[in-house]
Amino acid sequence: MSKKIYFFICFSLVFILCGCNKVNDVEEENIKSNTSLSLKSSNSSTTRLSASKKESELLAEFTTTIYDTSDDRETNMTIACNTLSGTVVKAGETFSFCDTLGPAKPEDGYKKADVLDADGEIIQEYGGGKCQISTTLYNVVLQIPNLVVVERHPHSKEVAYIETGKDAAVSYGSVDFKFRNDNPYDIVIDAVNNLDTIYVKISKI
Repeated sequence: MSKKIYFFICFSLVFILCGCNKVNDVEEENIKSNTSLSLKSSNSSTTRLSASKKESELLAEFTTTIYDTSDDRETNMTIACNTLSGTVVKAGETFSFCDTLGPAKPEDGYKKADVLDADGEIIQEYGGGKCQISTTLYNVVLQIPNLVVVERHPHSKEVAYIETGKDAAVSYGSVDFKFRNDNPYDIVIDAVNNLDTIYVKISKI
């Protein structure tokens, strides 16, 4: 084999090997670049989703202390809180406590507990304890502008869990607690029986 042919073959091999490395380097840079773009795109999308997530804004809250912790009364208040919690009152709508909770039926789990009758006497009725929920809600409503109380009744006798004049008695079919949402936004009510306190809050949504 002549020296010229030998030199040509060696030069070709070197060129091919170097060329392959350059191609690999370019491909590797492209992969890195695409990966970087993909990560940036993913992060940007996540940020937009997080930014667009709607959060509720607390408007007011109130707590009353439970003085009668009998099992049946606690059961009634827990059922009432669970039924009330999550209720949305849209802008311009009127909320009715009695319509929202409905009658206190034993088939729904309600028990007989102490209530005040129209003469201020203590009697046993299904759902005893619901008035503490309506009273706690009433005191939240009083804190929020443009929530207009449409109907509210005091008890026939002073109750232990709130000061005089701040209670809201309810009895399905006779007395109710109602308010109208005159705000330009919807609100949501949440209520919890903590066994020693009743906690109610209203948030803007």
